[in-house]
Amino acid sequence: MSCSFKKPPQFLALCPYRHSCFTGLALFLSSLGPIMASHSTEEPFPFHGLLPKKETGSSSFLTRFPEYDGRGVLIAILDTGVDPGAPGMQVTTEGKPKVVDIIDTTGSGDVNMSTVVEPKDGTVVGLSGRTLKIPSSWVNPSGKYHIGIKNGFDFFPKALKERMQKERKEKMWDPGHRAAQAEVSRKLEEFDQSFPNPSQMEKLLKEELQAQVELLATLEKKYSDPGPVYDCVLWHDGITWRAVVDTTENGDLAACTILSSYRERQEYATLGDAEMLNYSVNIYDEGNTLCIVTSGGAHGTHVASIAAGHFPDEPERNGVAPGAQILAVKIGDTRLSTMETGTGLIRAMIEVINYKCDLVNYSYGEATHWPNSGRICEVINEAVQKHNVLFVSSAGNNGPCLSTVGCPGGTTSSVIGVGAYVTPDMMVAEYSLREKLPPNQYTWSSRGPSTDGALGVSISAPGGAIASVPNWTLRGTQLMNGTSMSSPNACGGIALVLSGLKQNGIRPSVPAVRRALENTALKVDDIEVFAQGHGIIQVDKAFDYLMQHAPLPTSNLGFTISVGSHRGIYLRDLVQVGTPFDHSVGIEPVFPENTENSVRISLQLHLALTCNASWVHCPSHLELMNQCRHVNVRVDPQGLREGLHYTEVCGYDTTAPNAGPLFRVPITVIIPMKVPNGHGPEISFTDVHFKPGQIRRHFITVPQGASWAEITLTSQSGDVSSKFVLHAVHLVKQRAYRANEFYKFSSLLEKGSLTEAFPVLPGRTVEICVARWWASLGDVTINYTISFHGLMTTPSSLHIHASEGISSFEVTSPLRYEDISPSVTLKNWVQPLRPTSAKTKALGARDVLPNNRQLYEIVLTYTFHQPKSGEVTPSCPLLCELLYESEFDSQLWMLFDQNKRLLGSGDAYPHQYSLKLEKGDYTVRLQVRHEQASELERLKDLPFIVSHRMSNTLSLDVYETHRAALLSKKKANSLTLSPGACQPFYITALPDEKIPKGTGPGCYLTGSLAVSKTEYGKKAGQATAKHQGKFKKDIVPVVYHLISPPNKAKNGGKEKEKETEKEKDVKEEFSEALRDLKIQWMTKLDNNALYDELKENFSTYLPLHVQRLHQLDSEKERLKRLADIAAAADVVVSHIDQTALAVYLSMKTDPRPDAATIKSDMEKQ
Repeated sequence: MSCSFKKPPQFLALCPYRHSCFTGLALFLSSLGPIMASHSTEEPFPFHGLLPKKETGSSSFLTRFPEYDGRGVLIAILDTGVDPGAPGMQVTTEGKPKVVDIIDTTGSGDVNMSTVVEPKDGTVVGLSGRTLKIPSSWVNPSGKYHIGIKNGFDFFPKALKERMQKERKEKMWDPGHRAAQAEVSRKLEEFDQSFPNPSQMEKLLKEELQAQVELLATLEKKYSDPGPVYDCVLWHDGITWRAVVDTTENGDLAACTILSSYRERQEYATLGDAEMLNYSVNIYDEGNTLCIVTSGGAHGTHVASIAAGHFPDEPERNGVAPGAQILAVKIGDTRLSTMETGTGLIRAMIEVINYKCDLVNYSYGEATHWPNSGRICEVINEAVQKHNVLFVSSAGNNGPCLSTVGCPGGTTSSVIGVGAYVTPDMMVAEYSLREKLPPNQYTWSSRGPSTDGALGVSISAPGGAIASVPNWTLRGTQLMNGTSMSSPNACGGIALVLSGLKQNGIRPSVPAVRRALENTALKVDDIEVFAQGHGIIQVDKAFDYLMQHAPLPTSNLGFTISVGSHRGIYLRDLVQVGTPFDHSVGIEPVFPENTENSVRISLQLHLALTCNASWVHCPSHLELMNQCRHVNVRVDPQGLREGLHYTEVCGYDTTAPNAGPLFRVPITVIIPMKVPNGHGPEISFTDVHFKPGQIRRHFITVPQGASWAEITLTSQSGDVSSKFVLHAVHLVKQRAYRANEFYKFSSLLEKGSLTEAFPVLPGRTVEICVARWWASLGDVTINYTISFHGLMTTPSSLHIHASEGISSFEVTSPLRYEDISPSVTLKNWVQPLRPTSAKTKALGARDVLPNNRQLYEIVLTYTFHQPKSGEVTPSCPLLCELLYESEFDSQLWMLFDQNKRLLGSGDAYPHQYSLKLEKGDYTVRLQVRHEQASELERLKDLPFIVSHRMSNTLSLDVYETHRAALLSKKKANSLTLSPGACQPFYITALPDEKIPKGTGPGCYLTGSLAVSKTEYGKKAGQATAKHQGKFKKDIVPVVYHLISPPNKAKNGGKEKEKETEKEKDVKEEFSEALRDLKIQWMTKLDNNALYDELKENFSTYLPLHVQRLHQLDSEKERLKRLADIAAAADVVVSHIDQTALAVYLSMKTDPRPDAATIKSDMEKQ
């Protein structure tokens, strides 16, 4: 979820969500410089640094125009939700409600209210079984109530859930449990003193006491708090739907708060004094769905406070646009630790369009495999282009390498991506730094360009603030920093501009506002264009620009720039920069929606094209009408020095050149450096001086044959320790940067050194970034060396089939002498599944795009058996690792146990959602959504996999010769390969007894091959990006395909005994088969006749009574049959040999000769 969330240094307390923000009070003690002189206590506190507005021109703008404070502007905050009770979230400067509506679009707060009941004697029985007292004061003309049930922990934010679990355990469990433990320990001690030589009976008594001690210890270990369970009641009072959540948990509904949908009266309630969790409700589907809306984290409230918080009595605490109103849309799914989902985003954009929002702030995002495409991006583009919604988003927190912008902020044409900037005042007020450093971009702020050549970052804004957070955090404000914070700062600034324009009767188009922002932004010296974009947003200048240029015929025009399928020119690899190349650049005007045809016909632009780079040649002029015109741009990289080069071809209207460029064609050229030939290729840099925040980029063509690089930093400064970020990125087509990324935050001590290793791709350009942390004080001088190593494995990924017996691979050392010691380890077994059912249907009223475009879902059901307790990772291979770029709206899987209890959920990034399961049978329900039902029908047989983590890693035997492998003699040892040498190795199959239990044909094992013997060679194989969990990969992956197990005689040696047994009579076999068939059909026929018939002949047959219980316990009829279900359950229990079962469960190991048969019988019971 996150705008590609970056792990902060160890001294920064981290926001618990994967958003584009860091949080915490940064105490940078280890990175501070020399002690400064003491300061005066009379020095005023720098309030303006807590939530920066001065640097963006917002403060001066409001001084000039106090009434242009955001009033008349509606900002949609798409985030974790907004707490309406948080400080500054109550009213606007005009006294209007600050938050007009709070909507959870994820479905995580939904409650099924389809059960309808009528009170008897003023009470109803809730789905929890509690008796709910209906107050006589409630008005309900129909007399009918919808009831539902919701577990509180399902919608509690993660941090609150953890706090409440701790508090509840301390209050409700620990006192009684400690007393019981103390009591039984006392009894055991007294027993030992009283019976030093116990008799047989006394030994049994002692065993009972010891068992109690063990049981109490086990209960403590297995303690699990399911959390509060709330009954929900909903009814229509003749005017509107009303709802109550039984927060008392005892049925006293009169003590609970009655709420209507938030948009009607802006009502909300609090769950309790301990929780302090504010919630509101929305009611859908004619009362059949209640949505309980809470904030999923502190992030959304903080973002909203920056953009538009209003403090009437403390104006210095105001957000950027205190007069603006907020539409709070929760797109972070609580079930997925506030990860964004396609469902949440597309529903959110529907609400944005329905509410006619002026602005969207979106402080989320992910790395994307390909930019500017996918269903989610299409819906965002539609809102921007057809409904004139300005969409502002964080660029990401994954710098300092280039091309690390996230989606949608840095990769989508219609979105304004915002980078994060830190000012000297912020350093003092927010971070308590001892020194004011020059303004800078945060080290972690993502950099452009996008992989398709677009600049990526549009503008920058201050990327930190101390602002309001939800009440459940038990604090009023909190420091967070990230592009998550720069985005709402910019968004609030744009709200000020729109507020002023609206009050002057001007309604600019999205391209007009964007052009004004980019053409008036303040470029900061010494910050590269890829970090700051066009510069720091300047609110006052953007407003003046729009006022001045509103009359121009081009003022509301947009322009689409295309270079083939790309949006700019981006040359990075050696083969691209060797010769001049002509690029055909398409330029097409884009009119606002509903522009009259006469205006389209009359468009005639006389454009001047300019470029300030001598290595780019373009036409001087272009005549543009309402069509796409192509111009030829020649880029000649020959003669450019090694490193990074950027320029733009700008298009000006010759009738209004002072308006600045109407469009820009970004051109990025990287000239990579070559590594000197010879054995042991490496590059050294000596006496390199680093100021705080300074970045050194090296673009290197990786030598052919290299597979990993080692970088060693050595400090030459004896008085300064410092923080460095080591970052390396390869760009591979159709793969997100994170798939080939290395990131390490490190401390370099005085005169110290450090070495890191990471994988590289031979023949490609790698960017290696050595960056001094932005808040690491004092100057430092270092030496560093980048050396390349190579061990090439053929094939590059190993697929071993068990039927082959012996498989082989080769290892080559192309560059230098390398020590190798191959080992193959298998860590998981993977179980492929096919759906047992697939149902497609139209969704509800919340899922209708403009022009009545109905969305559909397919729900696929899978079942699997977990042979023993362990960790599993469910995933859908066809759709995983795809979110914004996916051609389907969304995916969501939910995993249930046999009792239909939800155990976990997951979506696009499977490795984030592993679950620990006990032995048993499980069901997975996968939902995929799309606008076209026909697209979903194609998925009706979609495979799904469950990856089981093995409790013990398996190793395959590796040999140097085929003969040794065949005879299983003399396994391979370590050896040294000389440059250019090649060595084959042979792998034998796993012994059958080591194959994990539960596997079968179609299943396979996964793991990795490690080749290098050296510490750093092994380290490179484990090197990961910051969020490698989303893009999991091994350097040399291994897949071991299983075959069916060997045929063995059933029950071992008993087969001979069975042969001598009298064969069953054929009639008896037929009778039993007919009985079992009838039992199977009982649930399908749903009547009593079959059961009554079978009960006469097989009254003691346990499966018959179990099936009867299943037959009665159907979801639709459950409430009507509760008495029959209880009676059927009693019959099942009566046919279980409880004594034998208790004996079996009490034994740690069963020594009886027929233990396997007993185990099977007992497990059935």
